[in-house]
Amino acid sequence: MRPLVGSALVAGVLVLTGCGSSGSSGSSAAKLAVKSAYMPQPVTDSMAAGFLVIENDGGTADELTSVTSDIAQDVTVHETTGQSMKEASALKVPAGGRLVLQSGGNHLMFENLKRKPKEGETVSLRLNFTKSEAITVEMPVKSATYQPTSGH
Repeated sequence: MRPLVGSALVAGVLVLTGCGSSGSSGSSAAKLAVKSAYMPQPVTDSMAAGFLVIENDGGTADELTSVTSDIAQDVTVHETTGQSMKEASALKVPAGGRLVLQSGGNHLMFENLKRKPKEGETVSLRLNFTKSEAITVEMPVKSATYQPTSGH
């Protein structure tokens, strides 16, 4: 009978240890916030770009996997390397870091616009992530030549 009691004790300790470790990992989850969002007023009737910064104050990395908006049929995430731009399936939001979507770099493309937004309006979009809850962003439409002074 003694070996059975010892086994039960070891199993109990392992269960408690497992519970303790899973609780501590929750405190290091990704903590995402969106800043400096804007859309330059589109110059065409069918496409627009979007820029923003996603900050992660948490201890776990995440990924931006998709974006939706009621203003466009499709919103795609584009990755820019040198002079080359390609659609990306996801972009990393590093733990304790940020993902910057900016003119000339990684960015959002709003394709097949349902209407052309004008300067002063706001465009609503939903950012979807691998681990974190989706974030809804109200993105102001700026002039076509707008250049942010900070944040990007």
